Amino acid sequence: MKVDEFDSIIFDCDGVLIDVTKSYDTTINKTISYVLNEIADITVDAPLTNEILLKFKSTGGFNDEIDITYSGVLCFIAAKKLNKDPTELILDVLDNADDTGIAYIEKFLNKIDVDISDIKSRLNYPSADKNDLVHATFDQLFFGPELYNKIFQKKSKFSEKGFIENDDVIVNSELVEALKKKFADKIAIVTGRGFSAISSSLKELLNQFSVENSVFLEDESRDLAKPNPQSLIRAMKGLNSKNCLYVGDSMEDMILAQKASELGFKATFCGIYGSGKLLEMKKNMFIKKNASFVLESINSLPKALNLV
Repeated sequence: MKVDEFDSIIFDCDGVLIDVTKSYDTTINKTISYVLNEIADITVDAPLTNEILLKFKSTGGFNDEIDITYSGVLCFIAAKKLNKDPTELILDVLDNADDTGIAYIEKFLNKIDVDISDIKSRLNYPSADKNDLVHATFDQLFFGPELYNKIFQKKSKFSEKGFIENDDVIVNSELVEALKKKFADKIAIVTGRGFSAISSSLKELLNQFSVENSVFLEDESRDLAKPNPQSLIRAMKGLNSKNCLYVGDSMEDMILAQKASELGFKATFCGIYGSGKLLEMKKNMFIKKNASFVLESINSLPKALNLV
């Protein structure tokens, strides 16, 4: 593979442009704790370990953090009904999980004969208006009262500042300028985030990307979610790209690039492993899956692409 053949570079956001360990990952656990306490009188401080979070993201079916949150709630309630250790149950569930996400989790729990129909009915997730308990709680905790009100025109039931404020921005102007020497204006984003969430954290930096050819999946219909390759294909078409480097940090990102290539849109995957926890585990996951590039940080891209 020749790096000079790439004519565009497209980025995932979370774990790539932004370290979300203290924002999204924290919101997952805080939401699970709140929902479990509300509907099942279960008290737990940090439901999902770093290992479990990485396992969810390694299946290829959990690009949406709120899907992880919902699955965590189901598993904890199922564990209580079965009188099992919830962590053990979740690890059992994830051992052979595929990229169908929450459908797989629900099917697995049904298969082991635990009746969670009452909880599924009460949670009504995912709801079309995103007003179910899991969605609404997650969004309120993540965005904080002011931003939540601005995006959803609703009042938050929480007064604390949003965990989005803990986003740690990795990308900077110097890196984008270095990449522009090769890719000019063919630099875009395909992310599970919505536009409001990414612009709140990247601010004016976002304008250095081709926003009109980027895809913000939270604002799109759910069937477009990764690893559906149509979002990447749309970005490539918009950029008039024949050979793209897609930079992500999860299995669904890698599957996304592979599926786009299978449909005739040449996309090479670059796996980033350096943000968050359990770096070696994530690095080895990409190496084992034969990712074309495996880098600790996007700051290594100029060297990997022979730009310096």
